[in-house]
Amino acid sequence: MQVNEHEWSIEAKSSLFDLKLNEVWAYRDLLWLLVRRDFVSFYKQTILGPLWFFIQPLFTTIIFTFIFGNLAGISTDGLPKPLFYMAGITAWNYFADCLTKTSTVFKDNANIFGKVYFPRLIMPLSIVVSNLVRFAVQMILFLMLMGYYYFIGANFNITWAIALFPVVIILMALLGLGLGMIISAMTTKYRDLAFLVTFGVQLLMYATTVIYPLSTAIEKYPAYAWIIKYNPMTPIIETFRYGFLGEASFSWNSLGYATGVTFILLILGVVIFNKVERNFVDTV
Repeated sequence: MQVNEHEWSIEAKSSLFDLKLNEVWAYRDLLWLLVRRDFVSFYKQTILGPLWFFIQPLFTTIIFTFIFGNLAGISTDGLPKPLFYMAGITAWNYFADCLTKTSTVFKDNANIFGKVYFPRLIMPLSIVVSNLVRFAVQMILFLMLMGYYYFIGANFNITWAIALFPVVIILMALLGLGLGMIISAMTTKYRDLAFLVTFGVQLLMYATTVIYPLSTAIEKYPAYAWIIKYNPMTPIIETFRYGFLGEASFSWNSLGYATGVTFILLILGVVIFNKVERNFVDTV
């Protein structure tokens, strides 16, 4: 019997680990449309538009420099304070955006999921890709700041670890994606989590080396430093700073630990996401 090549068979997933990446690739045009939708809708009817990409990290850096660098006098390992904080903010913002926006993907798109079929994984993937655009723009601002401090002779240097920059981006994206999918699946039954995510991410930032170096945390608060040290985002940010600025507590063991935790959370997120996807429309 001849099968029409234009016919599609929609079946339930046979395995929790089955991502059906061939379907994701077939729907790649939808992925780019969703990326464009996220970008346009977020800045629609704003006066400054994409300039907010620059304004948010710039003003955050100024505030951190004044409060934590000048008033509190927290060490920055000898690096220029604005450059130190901008590095941490740029990396953290990408992870935090991936996490917070992925964590509500089921709730935000319930009306679409209930009407038409497409690989559900495209939604969280589109969030990771669209946030990558924002990250790229903020990286330009960070590189411009590096150029300024290099011109005035500031004390920092680029190291070989800058070659790990693609690895750092992938780890931040996958970590935010994995945690976001876990939380998104849980919010289908426990709506309270949606209100806690934004607040929780802000608190988590203070348990990461965004506003202080790991060396300072170990020296001044050794009893609590393990919380910061074993936060998987800490080795990622430290690697980022070490590559671009030459000062950080970088080690292969720490980066390997962060990589292991990231993939464990990603696998767990995929399993939970696939399980909830089957009947989430009935609970959202």
